[in-house]
Amino acid sequence: MAARREPNERLAAVIAEAGCTYEALAKQVRTTATEAGETLHTSRSAVFSWVNGGTPTGSTASYLAEALSRLAKRRVTVPEIGLGCDGIGEEMSADPLAAAADLGRFAMLHRRDFLTTTFTVAAVGLPLTYDHRAVAATLRAARSGGRIGAEEVSSVRQLTEMFRITDDRLGGGHGLTAVTVYFSDTVIPLLSCRFPSDQVRREAYGAAATLACLVGWKHHDLGREGAAQRFYLLGYQLACESEPDGHGAWMMRALTHQALDVRQPAHCIELAEAALSRARGKVDRKTEALLLVTAARAYGARGEGEKAASALMSAEDAMLATDDAVPSYAAASGPVAATVASHTAKTLTELRDHRAAERHYRMALADRTPETYQRVHGLTMANLAKSVAAQRRHDEALELWSRSLDFMGGVASDRNRKELTIMRSVLVGYRQRGIPGAAALDQRAAGMLRAMA
Repeated sequence: MAARREPNERLAAVIAEAGCTYEALAKQVRTTATEAGETLHTSRSAVFSWVNGGTPTGSTASYLAEALSRLAKRRVTVPEIGLGCDGIGEEMSADPLAAAADLGRFAMLHRRDFLTTTFTVAAVGLPLTYDHRAVAATLRAARSGGRIGAEEVSSVRQLTEMFRITDDRLGGGHGLTAVTVYFSDTVIPLLSCRFPSDQVRREAYGAAATLACLVGWKHHDLGREGAAQRFYLLGYQLACESEPDGHGAWMMRALTHQALDVRQPAHCIELAEAALSRARGKVDRKTEALLLVTAARAYGARGEGEKAASALMSAEDAMLATDDAVPSYAAASGPVAATVASHTAKTLTELRDHRAAERHYRMALADRTPETYQRVHGLTMANLAKSVAAQRRHDEALELWSRSLDFMGGVASDRNRKELTIMRSVLVGYRQRGIPGAAALDQRAAGMLRAMA
């Protein structure tokens, strides 16, 4: 006779706290799984089964914990709801170098439990309470290797830039394993070496933070949001050992943009404002402009139009205030004017000012070389098409979408796949209305999606 299952009272208690129905929770679990690149068919009956002692399979327990975190508006962990341990460890470790080795190993071994790690809303706000001084003592005691100098650090920066250039052209899926191996097997061990000066030590940590950000960005571009978030948080910890006010603020910006991209704006305003507060007066004005436009996006995502408009104006003023060069970590985002214009357009789109958004998307396209920034050029062209379509200029939108496809071919990017899916959803209506060229463009987009599968 089969043993009788005991009800999961801990899970039931958190569901009651969240005040949601089983159907609402099931829907949020499906949404969370989709963000991690996995399709689930969780139903209210599945939730009922778990409450009565059933056990979710695969990564579903993690998706369930994150779904409850969003509904309860606080952090909920897998152990708290009586479903075992999380499996990948805490998001921010007291020993970042050991965490970096683990993350690199998980990524290189293509461990499914890591690559499908859930993006967690609660983790977005972790930098707000992080005390880097406590971790610094651990890192300074970790010296076990030989001696390295400025030349080795310069080599790391040069190779990182090479990887970044390739990423801009061919997408996050190109060279990810090579970048990860270099980060884990070469760069992280360097941080345990002895340095000739504190300045070289800070530069080494800064170079490692920039590379961690690139690895995180590549995972983000592939739709692996949980893995990306882990590398971004690691990059933040490393940046705090280099330049907490400048580079640390920049990594807070990366975390903010990721949360905005996956449409989870909780903590984004607080994080963007904290980044500005710590960086203002300690970074150049162009870098400040990039932080300001991030704050504008956060305000826009929360419907705070007046604050968003004010931040956009401040960003433009800061961008035009000087011709000084930006630090290497900020330079990785590409031409400052193009980046500010692009994020200004995204903010205006959120505020439904499609005419103004169109103008700024066109400015972003003009300020980037298509051959150098192939992926972002295609994505910006697609965003421009959506702004034009929102103004009911359908023929022009079709032409812009067609041009965007010219840049998406051969680029390994899940963001491209998502844009193609959005495009096709609009083209359904165009085809039904008999708009010339819609059917041919839809067929072309469908072919590209099949090639990406």
